Amino acid sequence: MTSVIRAALAAFAVAASATVALASASNTPTMYQVDPALKTESMSELTARVRRACAVTQAKIQSADEASFGRKCDCYAGRTMRSLSTEEVQTYRDTGVFDDGARTKALSAIDACKLQRPTI
Repeated sequence: MTSVIRAALAAFAVAASATVALASASNTPTMYQVDPALKTESMSELTARVRRACAVTQAKIQSADEASFGRKCDCYAGRTMRSLSTEEVQTYRDTGVFDDGARTKALSAIDACKLQRPTI
């Protein structure tokens, strides 16, 4: 009987740690809700959304005003969105985050536009 309880507790511990590991490995917050507007926004609206996110993120990283990143975030958003494939744009619409391929392109745009990379 004791060995059955130990086995059950061990199985529960393994399952719980796997869940935590998967959640911590994800770049998407666990309680994240995708904005339904992403499904219907035009490319220019998606680009504006990426531009705003860039300005907010850079302002936090660099402890500066969002407005001071206007030109650089314009550069970043334009380069990033132009470089995405149709499938990557659809993944962004579906999930609200960039997939691995799009993330690589976005990091290249961050470097090209002389922005600071966020820590992931």
